[in-house]
Amino acid sequence: MSNWTTVTEFLLLGFSDTRELQILHFVIFLAVYLAALVGNLLVITVVTTDHHLHSPMYYFLGNLSILDLGTISVIVPKSMANSLLNTRTISSAGCVSQVFLVFLCCTADFSFLTIMAYDRYVAICKPLHYEVVMNRRACVQTAASAWAAGAINSAMHTGNTFSLPFCHSNIINQFFCEVPQLLKLSCSGTYRRELAAVAFSVILCLGCFVFIVVSYVQIFTTVWSIPSEQGRQKAFSTCIPHLIVVSLLLSTGVIAYIKPVSDSPSPLDLLAAVLYSVMPPLMNPVIYSMRNREIQAALRKLLHRLIRSNNNMSICLS
Repeated sequence: MSNWTTVTEFLLLGFSDTRELQILHFVIFLAVYLAALVGNLLVITVVTTDHHLHSPMYYFLGNLSILDLGTISVIVPKSMANSLLNTRTISSAGCVSQVFLVFLCCTADFSFLTIMAYDRYVAICKPLHYEVVMNRRACVQTAASAWAAGAINSAMHTGNTFSLPFCHSNIINQFFCEVPQLLKLSCSGTYRRELAAVAFSVILCLGCFVFIVVSYVQIFTTVWSIPSEQGRQKAFSTCIPHLIVVSLLLSTGVIAYIKPVSDSPSPLDLLAAVLYSVMPPLMNPVIYSMRNREIQAALRKLLHRLIRSNNNMSICLS
Protein backbone atom coordinates (compact mmCIF):
# COMPACT_ATOMS: atom_id res chain seq x y z
CA MET A 1 0.00 0.00 0.00
CA SER A 2 1.92 3.02 -1.24
CA ASN A 3 -0.55 5.71 -0.22
CA TRP A 4 -4.03 6.17 1.16
CA THR A 5 -5.75 6.14 -2.23
CA THR A 6 -4.79 2.46 -2.65
CA VAL A 7 -6.15 1.54 0.79
CA THR A 8 -9.67 0.21 0.39
CA GLU A 9 -10.27 -0.35 4.09
CA PHE A 10 -8.79 -0.02 7.57
CA LEU A 11 -9.00 -2.48 10.44
CA LEU A 12 -10.25 -1.05 13.73
CA LEU A 13 -9.26 -2.43 17.11
CA GLY A 14 -12.12 -4.22 18.83
CA PHE A 15 -12.68 -4.14 22.57
CA SER A 16 -12.30 -7.93 22.63
CA ASP A 17 -11.94 -10.97 20.40
CA THR A 18 -14.18 -13.01 22.69
CA ARG A 19 -17.67 -13.34 21.26
CA GLU A 20 -19.44 -12.93 24.61
CA LEU A 21 -17.53 -9.72 25.35
CA GLN A 22 -18.29 -8.41 21.87
CA ILE A 23 -22.00 -8.87 22.55
CA LEU A 24 -21.57 -7.16 25.93
CA HIS A 25 -19.82 -4.24 24.23
CA PHE A 26 -22.69 -4.01 21.73
CA VAL A 27 -25.31 -3.97 24.50
CA ILE A 28 -23.45 -1.34 26.57
CA PHE A 29 -22.81 0.94 23.59
CA LEU A 30 -26.42 0.50 22.44
CA ALA A 31 -27.69 1.60 25.87
CA VAL A 32 -25.28 4.55 25.94
CA TYR A 33 -26.21 5.59 22.40
CA LEU A 34 -29.95 5.40 23.03
CA ALA A 35 -29.58 7.37 26.27
CA ALA A 36 -27.53 10.07 24.52
CA LEU A 37 -29.96 10.11 21.60
CA VAL A 38 -33.02 10.52 23.83
CA GLY A 39 -31.35 13.07 26.12
CA ASN A 40 -30.09 15.34 23.36
CA LEU A 41 -33.29 15.06 21.30
CA LEU A 42 -35.30 16.05 24.39
CA VAL A 43 -33.09 19.12 24.88
CA ILE A 44 -33.46 20.08 21.21
CA THR A 45 -37.23 19.52 21.36
CA VAL A 46 -37.89 21.59 24.50
CA VAL A 47 -35.59 24.40 23.34
CA THR A 48 -37.40 24.50 19.99
CA THR A 49 -41.00 24.16 21.21
CA ASP A 50 -41.03 26.09 24.51
CA HIS A 51 -41.16 29.85 23.88
CA HIS A 52 -39.78 30.49 27.39
CA LEU A 53 -36.52 28.96 26.21
CA HIS A 54 -36.18 31.10 23.09
CA SER A 55 -33.17 32.95 24.47
CA PRO A 56 -29.49 33.04 23.41
CA MET A 57 -28.33 30.61 26.12
CA TYR A 58 -30.78 27.91 25.04
CA TYR A 59 -30.21 28.63 21.37
CA PHE A 60 -26.53 27.79 21.90
CA LEU A 61 -27.47 24.80 24.05
CA GLY A 62 -29.60 23.46 21.20
CA ASN A 63 -26.62 23.75 18.85
CA LEU A 64 -24.48 21.96 21.44
CA SER A 65 -26.95 19.07 21.57
CA ILE A 66 -26.92 18.80 17.76
CA LEU A 67 -23.12 18.57 17.82
CA ASP A 68 -23.20 15.98 20.61
CA LEU A 69 -25.60 13.88 18.54
CA GLY A 70 -23.26 14.21 15.58
CA THR A 71 -20.18 13.15 17.56
CA ILE A 72 -21.67 10.02 19.07
CA SER A 73 -23.58 9.05 15.90
CA VAL A 74 -20.41 9.14 13.81
CA ILE A 75 -18.51 6.82 16.17
CA VAL A 76 -20.75 4.50 18.17
CA PRO A 77 -23.05 2.87 15.54
CA LYS A 78 -20.08 1.66 13.46
CA SER A 79 -18.37 0.27 16.56
CA MET A 80 -21.59 -1.51 17.56
CA ALA A 81 -22.02 -2.96 14.08
CA ASN A 82 -18.45 -4.29 14.08
CA SER A 83 -18.98 -6.00 17.44
CA LEU A 84 -22.33 -7.46 16.46
CA LEU A 85 -21.09 -8.74 13.09
CA ASN A 86 -17.69 -9.80 14.47
CA THR A 87 -15.76 -7.66 12.01
CA ARG A 88 -13.20 -4.87 12.31
CA THR A 89 -13.31 -3.22 8.90
CA ILE A 90 -14.10 0.35 7.92
CA SER A 91 -13.79 1.65 4.37
CA SER A 92 -11.30 4.38 3.53
CA ALA A 93 -14.20 6.72 2.69
CA GLY A 94 -15.83 5.87 6.02
CA CYS A 95 -12.58 6.60 7.83
CA VAL A 96 -12.24 9.98 6.10
CA SER A 97 -15.84 10.79 7.05
CA GLN A 98 -15.25 9.84 10.68
CA VAL A 99 -12.15 12.02 11.00
CA PHE A 100 -13.82 15.01 9.34
CA LEU A 101 -17.07 14.82 11.29
CA VAL A 102 -15.46 14.10 14.67
CA PHE A 103 -13.12 17.10 14.32
CA LEU A 104 -15.98 19.26 13.05
CA CYS A 105 -18.27 18.38 15.96
CA CYS A 106 -15.62 18.52 18.70
CA THR A 107 -14.13 21.84 17.53
CA ALA A 108 -17.53 23.47 17.07
CA ASP A 109 -18.59 22.00 20.43
CA PHE A 110 -15.73 23.74 22.25
CA SER A 111 -16.38 26.95 20.31
CA PHE A 112 -20.01 26.94 21.43
CA LEU A 113 -18.95 26.35 25.03
CA THR A 114 -16.78 29.48 24.71
CA ILE A 115 -19.70 31.46 23.29
CA MET A 116 -21.91 30.24 26.14
CA ALA A 117 -19.31 31.47 28.65
CA TYR A 118 -19.47 34.91 27.04
CA ASP A 119 -23.27 34.77 27.09
CA ARG A 120 -23.22 34.09 30.85
CA TYR A 121 -20.68 36.88 31.34
CA VAL A 122 -22.90 39.44 29.63
CA ALA A 123 -26.04 38.19 31.40
CA ILE A 124 -24.49 38.36 34.88
CA CYS A 125 -21.94 41.16 34.64
CA LYS A 126 -23.76 43.48 32.20
CA PRO A 127 -27.45 42.59 32.52
CA LEU A 128 -28.71 45.99 31.34
CA HIS A 129 -26.85 45.60 28.03
CA TYR A 130 -27.73 41.91 27.52
CA GLU A 131 -30.52 42.31 24.96
CA VAL A 132 -28.44 44.77 22.96
CA VAL A 133 -25.22 42.72 22.97
CA MET A 134 -26.80 39.26 22.55
CA ASN A 135 -29.34 40.21 19.90
CA ARG A 136 -30.61 37.79 17.26
CA ARG A 137 -28.06 38.85 14.66
CA ALA A 138 -25.15 38.46 17.10
CA CYS A 139 -26.34 34.98 18.10
CA VAL A 140 -26.60 33.82 14.48
CA GLN A 141 -23.18 35.28 13.62
CA THR A 142 -21.42 33.72 16.61
CA ALA A 143 -23.09 30.36 15.95
CA ALA A 144 -22.01 30.52 12.29
CA SER A 145 -18.47 31.37 13.42
CA ALA A 146 -18.39 28.30 15.68
CA TRP A 147 -19.52 26.01 12.86
CA ALA A 148 -17.04 27.65 10.47
CA ALA A 149 -14.15 27.19 12.92
CA GLY A 150 -15.06 23.52 13.24
CA ALA A 151 -15.24 23.08 9.46
CA ILE A 152 -11.87 24.81 8.86
CA ASN A 153 -10.08 22.87 11.60
CA SER A 154 -11.64 19.62 10.42
CA ALA A 155 -10.76 20.20 6.77
CA MET A 156 -7.14 21.01 7.65
CA HIS A 157 -6.62 17.89 9.78
CA THR A 158 -8.51 15.59 7.41
CA GLY A 159 -6.70 16.88 4.32
CA ASN A 160 -3.25 16.70 5.94
CA THR A 161 -3.82 13.27 7.44
CA PHE A 162 -5.15 11.54 4.33
CA SER A 163 -2.63 13.12 2.00
CA LEU A 164 0.04 11.04 3.75
CA PRO A 165 1.23 7.67 2.43
CA PHE A 166 0.20 4.75 4.67
CA CYS A 167 2.79 2.04 4.24
CA HIS A 168 3.34 0.65 7.75
CA SER A 169 -0.05 -0.98 8.21
CA ASN A 170 -3.77 -0.45 7.86
CA ILE A 171 -4.54 -1.54 11.45
CA ILE A 172 -5.79 1.28 13.69
CA ASN A 173 -5.36 0.60 17.41
CA GLN A 174 -8.62 2.36 18.26
CA PHE A 175 -12.35 1.64 17.92
CA PHE A 176 -12.76 4.51 15.43
CA CYS A 177 -10.50 6.44 13.04
CA GLU A 178 -8.44 8.73 15.28
CA VAL A 179 -5.83 11.08 13.83
CA PRO A 180 -2.92 10.20 16.19
CA GLN A 181 -3.39 6.53 15.35
CA LEU A 182 -3.55 7.25 11.62
CA LEU A 183 -0.39 9.39 11.73
CA LYS A 184 1.42 6.48 13.32
CA LEU A 185 0.68 4.42 10.19
CA SER A 186 2.34 6.94 7.89
CA CYS A 187 5.86 6.44 6.57
CA SER A 188 6.51 10.10 5.68
CA GLY A 189 7.36 13.25 7.61
CA THR A 190 4.02 13.76 9.29
CA TYR A 191 5.08 16.62 11.54
CA ARG A 192 5.75 19.09 8.73
CA ARG A 193 2.42 18.38 7.05
CA GLU A 194 0.51 18.59 10.31
CA LEU A 195 2.26 21.73 11.57
CA ALA A 196 -0.26 24.24 10.19
CA ALA A 197 -3.25 22.21 11.35
CA VAL A 198 -1.79 21.67 14.82
CA ALA A 199 -0.90 25.35 15.12
CA PHE A 200 -4.44 26.37 14.18
CA SER A 201 -5.92 23.88 16.69
CA VAL A 202 -3.62 25.01 19.50
CA ILE A 203 -4.32 28.70 18.90
CA LEU A 204 -8.07 28.07 18.69
CA CYS A 205 -8.27 25.84 21.78
CA LEU A 206 -5.89 27.98 23.84
CA GLY A 207 -7.76 31.13 22.87
CA CYS A 208 -11.10 29.55 23.80
CA PHE A 209 -9.71 28.26 27.11
CA VAL A 210 -8.24 31.65 28.11
CA PHE A 211 -11.49 33.37 27.12
CA ILE A 212 -13.53 30.96 29.26
CA VAL A 213 -11.23 31.40 32.25
CA VAL A 214 -11.29 35.21 32.02
CA SER A 215 -15.08 35.20 31.60
CA TYR A 216 -15.62 33.07 34.69
CA VAL A 217 -13.20 35.09 36.80
CA GLN A 218 -15.37 38.12 35.98
CA ILE A 219 -18.57 36.15 36.54
CA PHE A 220 -17.63 34.79 39.97
CA THR A 221 -16.33 38.19 41.06
CA THR A 222 -19.73 39.67 40.21
CA VAL A 223 -21.72 36.77 41.68
CA TRP A 224 -20.05 37.05 45.09
CA SER A 225 -21.06 40.72 45.22
CA ILE A 226 -24.77 39.90 44.72
CA PRO A 227 -26.48 40.57 48.07
CA SER A 228 -29.38 38.18 47.44
CA GLU A 229 -28.78 34.50 48.23
CA GLN A 230 -31.44 33.56 45.71
CA GLY A 231 -29.70 35.65 43.05
CA ARG A 232 -26.39 33.92 43.69
CA GLN A 233 -28.02 30.49 43.49
CA LYS A 234 -29.68 31.35 40.17
CA ALA A 235 -26.37 32.56 38.74
CA PHE A 236 -24.55 29.44 39.92
CA SER A 237 -27.31 27.17 38.58
CA THR A 238 -26.57 28.34 35.03
CA CYS A 239 -22.78 28.59 35.37
CA ILE A 240 -21.79 25.39 37.19
CA PRO A 241 -23.27 22.95 34.61
CA HIS A 242 -21.43 24.84 31.88
CA LEU A 243 -18.14 24.63 33.79
CA ILE A 244 -18.62 20.89 34.34
CA VAL A 245 -19.22 20.32 30.61
CA VAL A 246 -16.16 22.43 29.68
CA SER A 247 -13.96 20.55 32.17
CA LEU A 248 -15.18 17.15 30.95
CA LEU A 249 -14.59 17.88 27.26
CA LEU A 250 -11.26 19.67 27.73
CA SER A 251 -9.67 17.22 30.17
CA THR A 252 -10.59 14.09 28.20
CA GLY A 253 -9.62 15.67 24.86
CA VAL A 254 -6.23 16.80 26.16
CA ILE A 255 -5.53 13.34 27.61
CA ALA A 256 -6.40 11.68 24.31
CA TYR A 257 -4.33 13.93 22.03
CA ILE A 258 -1.40 15.00 24.20
CA LYS A 259 -0.36 11.61 25.57
CA PRO A 260 2.10 9.57 23.48
CA VAL A 261 0.55 7.04 21.11
CA SER A 262 1.42 3.49 22.17
CA ASP A 263 2.87 1.06 19.66
CA SER A 264 0.52 -1.73 20.74
CA PRO A 265 -3.17 -1.83 21.63
CA SER A 266 -3.61 -0.03 24.94
CA PRO A 267 -6.64 -0.07 27.29
CA LEU A 268 -5.68 3.49 28.27
CA ASP A 269 -6.03 4.67 24.66
CA LEU A 270 -9.47 3.06 24.41
CA LEU A 271 -10.57 4.55 27.74
CA ALA A 272 -9.37 8.05 26.80
CA ALA A 273 -11.20 7.85 23.46
CA VAL A 274 -14.43 6.74 25.15
CA LEU A 275 -14.13 9.56 27.68
CA TYR A 276 -13.84 12.38 25.14
CA SER A 277 -16.01 11.00 22.32
CA VAL A 278 -18.81 9.07 24.06
CA MET A 279 -19.16 10.45 27.59
CA PRO A 280 -19.75 14.18 26.86
CA PRO A 281 -22.74 13.55 24.52
CA LEU A 282 -24.17 11.20 27.16
CA MET A 283 -23.54 13.43 30.17
CA ASN A 284 -24.26 16.91 28.79
CA PRO A 285 -28.09 16.60 28.74
CA VAL A 286 -28.00 15.12 32.25
CA ILE A 287 -25.73 17.87 33.59
CA TYR A 288 -27.82 20.67 32.11
CA SER A 289 -31.23 19.21 32.99
CA MET A 290 -30.26 18.26 36.55
CA ARG A 291 -29.35 21.82 37.57
CA ASN A 292 -31.48 23.91 35.22
CA ARG A 293 -34.99 24.52 36.55
CA GLU A 294 -36.21 26.07 33.30
CA ILE A 295 -35.31 22.97 31.31
CA GLN A 296 -36.86 20.75 33.99
CA ALA A 297 -40.09 22.78 33.84
CA ALA A 298 -40.10 22.62 30.02
CA LEU A 299 -39.57 18.86 30.11
CA ARG A 300 -42.47 18.44 32.56
CA LYS A 301 -44.75 20.50 30.31
CA LEU A 302 -43.67 18.47 27.29
CA LEU A 303 -44.42 15.20 29.10
CA HIS A 304 -47.82 16.51 30.24
CA ARG A 305 -48.68 17.46 26.66
CA LEU A 306 -47.65 14.03 25.41
CA ILE A 307 -49.71 12.29 28.12
CA ARG A 308 -52.77 14.44 27.36
CA SER A 309 -52.46 13.82 23.63
CA ASN A 310 -52.19 10.05 24.23
CA ASN A 311 -55.24 10.14 26.51
CA ASN A 312 -57.24 12.11 23.95
CA MET A 313 -56.24 9.67 21.25
CA SER A 314 -57.30 6.73 23.44
CA ILE A 315 -60.67 8.37 24.10
CA CYS A 316 -61.21 9.01 20.37
CA LEU A 317 -60.32 5.42 19.48
CA SER A 318 -62.60 4.01 22.15
